[in-house]
Amino acid sequence: MSDLVIRRFDQPDETTSMSRGRLDLLRVSGLTLGRAVYEPGWKWSVDVGAASGEAWCAVSHIGMVLRGRNIVTMQDGRTVTLQPGDVFVIGPGHDSEVLGEEPYESLHLAGEEHYAKGARAV
Repeated sequence: MSDLVIRRFDQPDETTSMSRGRLDLLRVSGLTLGRAVYEPGWKWSVDVGAASGEAWCAVSHIGMVLRGRNIVTMQDGRTVTLQPGDVFVIGPGHDSEVLGEEPYESLHLAGEEHYAKGARAV
C-alpha cells in the first residue's frame, strides 16, 4: 500500500448508468467509495428497481448528501427528506426519489458495491 494516494471521482474505476442517473465507484486502499448523481424526477423503484423487478432497495447505505434533496420512504411508511450536509444511514427496504428541479448528489461510504445491480455498468 502506498503512503499517499489521491483519487478523483471524475476518473472512477467503474460507472453504473441508469435512467436519469449514475453511480461512480472508486477503489482506494481496500475501500470502495461511491458517488451517486441523480437528475430531477429520478426514483429508485422506477429507474433502478424496475430493471430487476424490485419495488424496494435491499441494500444498506451510509453516506452524505452533497447537493440537492431526496425523500426516502421506508417500507413501513416512514419518510425522511435528505438535504446537503446530512449524513445518513438507511437500512434495506426503502425507496428514494429526487425532490425539486436540482440534481441530487451523494457520497456513499458503504453499500455501493451491491447497489444498482439491475443497471448497466460502463
